[in-house]
Amino acid sequence: MLPTVAAAALLLGVTAIPFAQAQKQAGPNRPSAIPEGYVVTPFGYFHPSCVHGVASGETVLADGRVQHLDGSVDAVAPVCSYAHYTAHGDVVARREAGVEPPAIGHSWIEDGATTTSTSYGKLTASWVVPPAPTTNDGQTVYLFPGMVDLQTDETIIQPVLGWNSFLGQVWTIASWNCCPSGTANYSKPVEVNVGDTINGTIKSTCAAGVESCTKWDIGTEDFTTKKSTTLANTPSEGQTFNWAQSGALEVYDIAQCSDYPPNGSITFSKVALYDSNFTRIANPGWSITDYFGGLSPQCNYGGETTANSVTLDY
Repeated sequence: MLPTVAAAALLLGVTAIPFAQAQKQAGPNRPSAIPEGYVVTPFGYFHPSCVHGVASGETVLADGRVQHLDGSVDAVAPVCSYAHYTAHGDVVARREAGVEPPAIGHSWIEDGATTTSTSYGKLTASWVVPPAPTTNDGQTVYLFPGMVDLQTDETIIQPVLGWNSFLGQVWTIASWNCCPSGTANYSKPVEVNVGDTINGTIKSTCAAGVESCTKWDIGTEDFTTKKSTTLANTPSEGQTFNWAQSGALEVYDIAQCSDYPPNGSITFSKVALYDSNFTRIANPGWSITDYFGGLSPQCNYGGETTANSVTLDY
């Protein structure tokens, strides 16, 4: 039997894990290489002990340890000792300090993206929670803006809306950072309703002009209900966030096109991208990138962009 997150924390010498939220386990449609008990994340399949919830007000330090609300700090950083797997079931190579983070693009379908030769300082976007899929094949659907280091493609920070990712077959929001010390960290999931407006924010905590900031705030808010979930002061893992996604679609276990929301597309609007001086970039040059070639089923994928929006079709 696979150990629970809390049990794994004790084995690692970690004083506490802030909370453990039930996640979507990899189901019977998972690739054959994925061990039983692994969970689905926006970064691939992980052992549950390598996916950590971070409570509001707590901070993940640069070395991966958590500083708790009472000021105490974990004795040992939670280094993942289990292999990660891509959405296609490929094992991700290990490294001495744990496990190499998975490549980000492996399970994406499409996105609107742009890059810079320096680094970005802030990204905001809004989108509306779509209707629930009309069929259930155990699928998970993620919708999010994000930031990545283009050169290394190892760490991503993102405010995420997910279907069947937490709490069963409902839409939830959470803020994510993959992969400090080979782990995936997320803020407390919040259930949201179809038709609610979601606002996502990724922001450097450094002063204007500082490139490659070491700490970032990631916030995901339900503007309709005023509920929010934030991963604050999360480490950059030495990454320079010079690749931004105004909106992305990532999925697991899609067996038929009706496994997608029936509205057929998602629009990320009010997209605003800022440079490291926190000066808004008037025309970031968003463009659609597709990763769906050769995948099945083909579901009328595509999209279009403007200076402050991206629409992704499915």
